[in-house]
Amino acid sequence: ATETANLVYMREEEKLARDVYITLYQTWSLPVFDNIAASEETHTTQVEDMLEKYRVTDPVVDDTVGVFVDPHLASLYTTLVDQGSASSQAALYVGAAIEEIDMIDLQEAIDATDNADIKQLYENLMAGSRNHLRAYVGQIENLGIVYEAQYLTQEEVDAIVDAPVERGGHRR
Repeated sequence: ATETANLVYMREEEKLARDVYITLYQTWSLPVFDNIAASEETHTTQVEDMLEKYRVTDPVVDDTVGVFVDPHLASLYTTLVDQGSASSQAALYVGAAIEEIDMIDLQEAIDATDNADIKQLYENLMAGSRNHLRAYVGQIENLGIVYEAQYLTQEEVDAIVDAPVERGGHRR
């Protein structure tokens, strides 16, 4: 039951990231949002494939940007878009926050599964989130701002940012 709930939540959480990035790209035209939105589209499809494999009902019944079954994620979408609409800098911080939150949720899901294929999916998504965090922090630091962790510890963020971009494993 926990694995099912985690898969369902992860499907919509990946969609949340995609939808926020699509919306913030439309607002600010920063290529980082367009690039990462495309990656999130791949991630949400990978989770959808896992739902199909295990015959779990897909929560994404309407793939329209900003539409969610989970009321918490629907509310979070609105909050994040509002925050990211304040300035392009605020938008970059929203992107970084989403990736930090994703990593926390993914680690909890990894710890709660004993299925190797689900664990591999989550580890691939985690690598993607680390890469995305690197991209957002890089954009923030290009503005001359020292990035401060929002949800992870500063040590965790620094270790991620200081590590090289990760490749492989999550491509079809």
